[in-house]
Amino acid sequence: MPAVLRLLRFQDLDLARWAACLAASPGAPPYAQAWWLAATAGRWDAVVELGPAGEYYSLLPLPTKWRPWGRVAYQPLFTQQLGLVLTAASQQRTLGAYLLIVKKYCARFYQQLPPGALPALPLGFSVAERLTYHLSLDPSAEALRQGYAADYRRRLRRQAGLAPPLQAAAGTDLEELIALFLTYRGPASVGLHSRHYAPLRRLLAAAQSRGLAELRQVRHPATDELLAGALFIHHAGGLIYLFAAASAAGRTAGAPLLLLDEMIGRHAGQPGRVLDFEGGSLPAIGRFFANFGARPVRYPALTLTSTPWFITWMRP
Repeated sequence: MPAVLRLLRFQDLDLARWAACLAASPGAPPYAQAWWLAATAGRWDAVVELGPAGEYYSLLPLPTKWRPWGRVAYQPLFTQQLGLVLTAASQQRTLGAYLLIVKKYCARFYQQLPPGALPALPLGFSVAERLTYHLSLDPSAEALRQGYAADYRRRLRRQAGLAPPLQAAAGTDLEELIALFLTYRGPASVGLHSRHYAPLRRLLAAAQSRGLAELRQVRHPATDELLAGALFIHHAGGLIYLFAAASAAGRTAGAPLLLLDEMIGRHAGQPGRVLDFEGGSLPAIGRFFANFGARPVRYPALTLTSTPWFITWMRP
């Protein structure tokens, strides 16, 4: 019996089979894990390739919301990429086949995909390009630091000579980090209000329960002021630089530079693992990441916008 594609609502998803599908898919994005989606989306649907016994050969996660003009598929906050998850058993291996089902189900669709060649898209879908930066953690810490911009190496040497020097350490308080971020990146600049950070809190709790979260911070040695902090998430392919903030004083002192250097140094020399900086479309941020030796990586973002049925009905 051949495999078939089905749209499954959240209540019909078998999360054990979901987990098995992702485990059988080398390189599947960590954002597609059920625990990640539960934290950032709560509920989601999916287009699933079902095997003869109901096993999941392939899947396309589909977080959705209902709006007056119809169902909208969206990219949850703190979820960089989703896309089609394939396994060795997959028979329906072309994204377009899944998107044809999405098109019947959703009035609008937006999803960011992992890097890779984009297949032909069904009529109505458009693609844009987004940018992140990756740093391979294969080399030793010494070799990676040789790839830093000369100014970064100089600032780190100068920082090490201070008495006492700034130091990166484990953090425990995500709320303090969010509050620091909001002092300079409030709703007007990023479009996020206080309630929008609830998924980040849930995500940290879920990752901590699995031993996958690292909250790091740099504090002023005399005043204990938080100068910079960041949340990193571990996954099979490496590390994700998920959320970070720094005060004006911290940026002047080079605290974000020190924090990232410490993290890179501790996780260097791990073949096949990558630090994903999760961003870089803004030139200044891209330069900051590139100065660590990270390379730009482009990935696609798909959009479908259908004309609402009531507008079509009103046309003469």
